[in-house]
Parts: sequence; C-alpha cells; structure tokens
Amino acid sequence: MILPALTEAKSPYWRPIKYSLFPPLGLATLAAYCSPDDEIDLQDEHVEELNVNDEPDLVIIQVYITNAFRAYALADHYRKTGAYVCLGGLHVSSLPDEAMPHADSIFIGPGEDIFPRFLADYKNKAVRSIYINEERNISHIPPIRRDLIKRNLYLVPNSIVVSRGCPHHCDFCYKDAFFEGGKSFYTQRVDAALSEIDRLPGRHLYFLDDHLLGNQKFATSLFEGMKGMNRVFQGASTLDAVLRGDLIEKAAAAGLRSVFIGFETLSDGNLKQSNKKQNLDKNYEEAIRRLHSLGVMINGSFVFGLDDDDKDVFKRTVDWGVKNGLTTSTYHILTPYPGTRLYKTMKDQGRILHDKWDLYDTRHVVYKTHSLSPDELKAGYDWAYRSFYSWMNIWKASSQHDKLKHAIKHFAYAGGWKKFEPLWNFMIKTRGLNKMLPLLETILSKVNTNNKKNERPSPFPAIA
Repeated sequence: MILPALTEAKSPYWRPIKYSLFPPLGLATLAAYCSPDDEIDLQDEHVEELNVNDEPDLVIIQVYITNAFRAYALADHYRKTGAYVCLGGLHVSSLPDEAMPHADSIFIGPGEDIFPRFLADYKNKAVRSIYINEERNISHIPPIRRDLIKRNLYLVPNSIVVSRGCPHHCDFCYKDAFFEGGKSFYTQRVDAALSEIDRLPGRHLYFLDDHLLGNQKFATSLFEGMKGMNRVFQGASTLDAVLRGDLIEKAAAAGLRSVFIGFETLSDGNLKQSNKKQNLDKNYEEAIRRLHSLGVMINGSFVFGLDDDDKDVFKRTVDWGVKNGLTTSTYHILTPYPGTRLYKTMKDQGRILHDKWDLYDTRHVVYKTHSLSPDELKAGYDWAYRSFYSWMNIWKASSQHDKLKHAIKHFAYAGGWKKFEPLWNFMIKTRGLNKMLPLLETILSKVNTNNKKNERPSPFPAIA
C-alpha cells in the first residue's frame, strides 16, 4: 500500500514538516479488511524512501491530484513486474478514464464497501476493472491497522477520522466528486469512535474530518464521551457550527484547543460565487471572540483569486487576521480541481489554462484570472504568507488576547510552527519528530479562562 509524495512535498519551496504531520489513514483503514495472514507493507513517500525493488502480489496506490503522475509511474513499474495494481482516491474518482490505463482495477468513491468486494473477487480470481462505491456506511468498519503506521516518523501519529465528507457543497471543494451519487456526509458509531480514541496512546489527537461538528447529535455524544479522557485535540469546523447552539462549548470542555475554520474570503460576493452559503450573513468576529473566550486557537483558511478580489485583497486579509488574533493562517490560490463545479464552469468558459496536475497545488495560477493578473495573484499570495508570519505580525496577533497565557500560547504556537525550520528539518532527518509531541501537548494545554489574575487589557505593549 503506497501513498506517493505530493509533488509540492518534494519542492524546495515547501516545508518538510507540513508533510510529516499525519500518517496515511485511508490506506491503514483499507488494510483492516485484509486477512490476518496477509503480509502488508504500508509506505508513505513523504517520510520514507519507497522500496520499489520488492515483488508484491498486490499494490494499492492512493492518488491525489498533485501526486497523480508519480502514482501512475509507480503503477506502471509494478505492473511490469507482474503485480496486480489498484488505484483509488480523490483524483481517480474525478478522472477515472485518465487513471484506468495505469491500473488493473480502479476504485471510484469511498473504499469501505469497495475494498472488501475487491478482495473477495481477487481471491476468487474474478476481479473487475472498475469498482464503484455503492454503500455509504461506516458504522461497522474494523479498527484501523495502526500497527502498520511508523509512528516515530510523524509529529501527529494520533490522527483520527470519525466521519466522511461534509454537509456543505462549496463550488471549489475537491470532495464533491468523491461522494457523488450518494450521501456526502456520514459518521461512525459514537461507541466505535470512542473505542478508537481510547486505544491511542498519549494525550494529543488530531481529527482530520472535514467538519467535526457537522452532525450535532453525533458530535454532542462524542464530546460527552470524551470528557474525562484528559485529551487535547484539534479539528475543523465551520463558522455556522461555532455560532449555533452550545456545541463548541461542549467541544472545548472535551479538550478542543485548536480549530481550522474556512473563512475563505471577506467578500459576500465571493461567498455567493463559491456557493459557500454557510458563511453568508455570519459574524466572523463574533465566532472568533467565542472561540478565544474558550481558549481555542484558530487556523483561518483563505482563498485568493476569486472574481471579486482586487489588488488590496491580500493586505486586507492579512490585516484582518492579525487584528482578530488568528493564531495561524493558511492561504490558497484558487484552484479549479477536476470534478468540481468550479472546474466545469471554468472549462465551459475557456478559463482553464492546462491540465498539468503537478501545478494544481494552490500556489500556482492555473486558470485565466478576472480582476488580478496571474503575476499579481501569485505575488500577493507569497506576500500574504511572509507578512502574516513576520515576527511583528505574530506579536501583534498575540497581543489581541486579553489573557496572558493565551497570548503566550499564541506566540509560541505561531512562532514555533513557522520560524524554526532548521529545528523541524533536523528532527525529521534524525527520525525524532515524534519526540516533539509533548511540547505540542504543553502548548495546547488548557488556559483557565476564569482566572481573573490572568486578565489584563493587553498582554503585550500596544503596537500601532
């Protein structure tokens, strides 16, 4: 089972630490359907050199858009050795005709029902060339084969997924093609999710779900079950879920300390254009205040290059993030992934420049822009990262918190994540990355929001 490296992970302009965070859970999930007698080698090219001199009977390769050409090359290599090769993943589901010539079988859609069917057919020597997902149900999936994961190579080996998909349908989202033709959001049983959590060592968890708070009943029961487990965790949510009811308070009580929020844009016109209805008419600042009051740090996600964007969008977005105390920001150049409504619309309009998938990494301009030139868009994107993560702006953003401990946590987390690249690279090369996990757990520890002695108007001197 192979996860080929994304092209950008091998680029000198990208950070190795970003691609050493999480193990390939999708493949480890499929491995759970194999027989106990099967000999399985799970390889992740982001953290290890692939062993391509082996002679497996069966090869399963997970394909994303920017590792597609690498995946096809690996598939072609193994087919020449006589191995039976299967390709699956987001890109295969989006462009099955492109993937098919490189595989003996392809998997379209989620694999929890596909892979058991394939294994039965393979052992009966009655395999098909195409397997299409038919059932959307993960209530009885077997426990992930975490014994196949090389934990010491990852900063966050305790990553976990308890749901599939997302209840929303943004035009630029890559996941819609993957879940086409059936339910686009569904969850595990709560007791199974809690059992999986209980098996994980240490305190820290990272939920890789697209929307951890997407099903209120499930999330409520999950967080209630996690209370008392002494966990600290990170995950993703929408603004709408943060503002609705008291679910975010329950998450914080269970140990939520950092959340990924897709703000995407500060423009209502861009939100409407992107079909991001869940953000329309929502008070971004109120959601931020609510999270900060709970001691939850925020990673804000933003997209540049939507049609309403102008030359000032980069500075406006960075200044807004700093003013509102976002701990980290993730910026993207708008990228029309195949299989999305955005790609179809731009293709129909003649705006797609090429299908060089290696460049569909959200840092290159691959479509005809509207209000900004390609050079302006790329330069603005690069500037936004440099500016937001300057020491001055890390300091300014930290100073927005009214709790000293929260400000210190913010400064340590943002500075440590972006300003100590030589240290991260050293830990990766010496295979000691997992030794940094206790430090992460310490930074994510709870801030006592009721401690009046920690309050003061500004934890750092005011900066104009």
